[in-house]
Amino acid sequence: MDRWVGKVAIVTGASSGIGEAIANSLTKAGMLVVGLARRVERIQSLSEKLSKDGAKGKLHAVKCDMRVESDILKAFEWTTNNVGNVHVLVNNAGVVSKSNLSEGETEDWRMILETNILGLCIATREACKIMKANKIEGHIIHINSIAGQSHIFFPTVGVYGASKHAVTNITEIFRQEMVAQKTNIKVTSISPGPVKTEIFEMDYLSEEMKKMFANMPMLESSDLAEAVLYVLGVPHRVQINEITMRPLNCDH
Repeated sequence: MDRWVGKVAIVTGASSGIGEAIANSLTKAGMLVVGLARRVERIQSLSEKLSKDGAKGKLHAVKCDMRVESDILKAFEWTTNNVGNVHVLVNNAGVVSKSNLSEGETEDWRMILETNILGLCIATREACKIMKANKIEGHIIHINSIAGQSHIFFPTVGVYGASKHAVTNITEIFRQEMVAQKTNIKVTSISPGPVKTEIFEMDYLSEEMKKMFANMPMLESSDLAEAVLYVLGVPHRVQINEITMRPLNCDH
């Protein structure tokens, strides 16, 4: 990770769970991290704690709704003007909602698709433009899901899996774009199984499903942060396309 010390990373969805853990780890590793989220006060609290604990890097908090393109554009502009050119983008922001196809609400589908796919694409485009213009050896990491690799049925969650299948395809097509354009930009998809986050406490889950998840082996958010540090830590000549992570003894 030494080559990333003092370099700029943007982490979307950084106010809790996986995004918070990633922002925390990158800051401790010496990066200048810009955390994007709607609940910006939570990132500010983490930033204060990291500074108090003597972290090598610095965490900045920027309010951003990943469904609003102007928010994303302003966040990248603020980062460039106040912190520096982005070297690492971690597209972590993602939502789940009751979205089965037979009974789902259009607005729930729209929220999932706009956040998990469109917001990710806009952020990737903006990071790529900066990296190419400045000839940066950059890295773009998408926090995906095993739901994007196979057809996993949960009774109330239908469109979420489709959004993650899109991320799987987007990651590979973007990798091929970067090869064709002869850039120095790497792209990686990290696909975890169940991770212990706030998602499993949401109202869209039935009590039966909550009990099922409560007894299921789960990864910790810190496990995903370790995976991000790993893919950033390999030599630049190494391209890690995909990491798939499951909890031990989990059959999903």
